[in-house]
Amino acid sequence: MTDRYAVIGNPIGHTKSPMIHDSFAQACAQDMAYSAIEGPLDGFVAAVRAFRDGGGLGMNVTAPFKLQAYELADERSERAQLAGAVNALKFEAGRIIADNFDGIGLVNDIERNLGVTLAGKRVLLLGAGGAARGAILPFLAQGPAELVIANRSADKALALAQCTQKYGQVRGCGYADIGHGYFDLIINATSASLKGELPPVAASVFASTSLAYELLYGKGLTPFLRLAQSTGVAHLADGVGMLVEQAAEAFRWWRGMRPDTGEVIQKLSIPLR
Repeated sequence: MTDRYAVIGNPIGHTKSPMIHDSFAQACAQDMAYSAIEGPLDGFVAAVRAFRDGGGLGMNVTAPFKLQAYELADERSERAQLAGAVNALKFEAGRIIADNFDGIGLVNDIERNLGVTLAGKRVLLLGAGGAARGAILPFLAQGPAELVIANRSADKALALAQCTQKYGQVRGCGYADIGHGYFDLIINATSASLKGELPPVAASVFASTSLAYELLYGKGLTPFLRLAQSTGVAHLADGVGMLVEQAAEAFRWWRGMRPDTGEVIQKLSIPLR
């Protein structure tokens, strides 16, 4: 019998997940079907349980249900607990197990695909929401010299830094307090680019940056990437690699094998211009 998986979100028409996982299944010779489910805004839990009770083995979870998925789970990974949100569920022996692969997907894209080593580097992470929270543990596991979390609400960044200090060198601040130190890598994990806006950072923070990374994907040069380019940053990237790499981690979690990601990333990538 074909094993069933799905992604759930609302809206869901834009999702690339079925194409990604169908490509993985074909490459790994897995007998599985992957569908997209538009979950009712007031019926997420019922939709998940219906899929599970109908024989589904696992689900990816996207906006706006990542927090509800966290609450629904019987068991959560450490990184999911820190993020307070999950993007993947697995159904085993009547239990719902949850994880968050966004952060490890981002790290894999930066290190494996873009060739940037995080160890010993100074990293600036813009934003302290769910996307940023999911990235902190995987980032700190690579041993950066310092991870600076900057957010419009300084208190939120400070609290996040405080609860993760045991994992590595991390500091939280408001945008005005980033300082003039150099950063090897700057990641935009804010929602500004969704609105065509720019995070309130000075151009001077890019002075020594070798890579500017935008979590949003498929939008070309966002205001963040355009600013980075104007300051001379040579290496620009959007989040398409992160999207595919987190999917590959979920696939391995479900199926016990990790697919190659290069061909799918290439298929989904658009020029940054």
